Amino acid sequence: MTSATGGADQVPAPPEPDSAADPIAASPTRIANPALRFEAKKAMVWVAIVGLAVLSVYIASSLLVIFGAFVFASLIDGGARLLGRVLPIARKWRIALVLLLATAFFVWLASFAGSQISQQAAQFPTTIYQQAGRLIAWLREQGFAINQGDIEGYVAQAMDGIGTVTRAIGGIFGGLTTLFLIMVIGIYLAVEPHLYERGSAWMIPADRRESFYETASRMGEAMRRLMAGRIVGMVFEGLFTYALLAWWGVPMAALLAILTGLLAFIPNIGALISGALMVLVGFSVDTNTGLFTIFVYFFVQTFDGYVIIPLIAKKTVDLAPGLVLAMQLIMGVLFGLMGLFLADPLLAMIKVALERRSEENMAEEPTPAPPSPQELPVGA
Repeated sequence: MTSATGGADQVPAPPEPDSAADPIAASPTRIANPALRFEAKKAMVWVAIVGLAVLSVYIASSLLVIFGAFVFASLIDGGARLLGRVLPIARKWRIALVLLLATAFFVWLASFAGSQISQQAAQFPTTIYQQAGRLIAWLREQGFAINQGDIEGYVAQAMDGIGTVTRAIGGIFGGLTTLFLIMVIGIYLAVEPHLYERGSAWMIPADRRESFYETASRMGEAMRRLMAGRIVGMVFEGLFTYALLAWWGVPMAALLAILTGLLAFIPNIGALISGALMVLVGFSVDTNTGLFTIFVYFFVQTFDGYVIIPLIAKKTVDLAPGLVLAMQLIMGVLFGLMGLFLADPLLAMIKVALERRSEENMAEEPTPAPPSPQELPVGA
């Protein structure tokens, strides 16, 4: 095609790019002073740390649920490892067998003892309130100035926590969503532990990954041993309590035994709560039954403390009782009943992490050279 002048159409040439003498201007946010830029980077790091700390406070309950899933996964993993000593089958089959056995136990408990325990759980708060009233009246007769309103408030708070356990036993599961999440996440962690371990290590600098794997391995071993010890103690206390209370004919023997077994998971505080409940129910019958429940409490706790616990203490995490009690008080105030249940495992994991860090620091410190003969004191 030609133009009016008879020549071919000319395609206009694109505009030439800007020359190097006219580059994009420097960013107005750039800090030119190197020292000031370095300090700004450090400040951003601190702001990020503070932000993460604030975020952790807001999502603390969710983090506690995830930690509960780790505890549940350690129970499954411990059972699978125990079965591996007698059943040479794949790990996934052993995990499935552990879950199947646990499900069968709870189905049996619900079908054969569910109705009886539900009836006992319904009568339990009324019995406790009546006995608390009698105790207040007796203390007033002895000359103690007691505000009944405050005592009733404390009893109501205690029964709220205990009521959660009894409802869970009786079939009206409180916090079902949280429990379901803990179980589902725990099963995923138990089935593929190395997958999540590698994912966590991927976010750690390469020179720190070997230390991370060692620390995670020690934490897993400590958690399995701790849970094994707790399970043994719970089963022992529950069975012995039920056998002795049922033999004497104490009311609500099955419920008291299950509460004793569950609360045995909480060191120190759990034994006191279960013992107080047992004694209150015993004195609701007569004085002899009340004295017998006191005997049962001390017998079970003494046998557990001097026979059962020493047998498994060498293979579990050694925690100072005062430190455990302080951790339970803090976690109980912050997170309620779930905090009490998870205070002990969380403290054990913190202890393992601190011990591992101490070992690393000791390894990094240079070994002091022996003193030369000139430096030795006279007569040494």
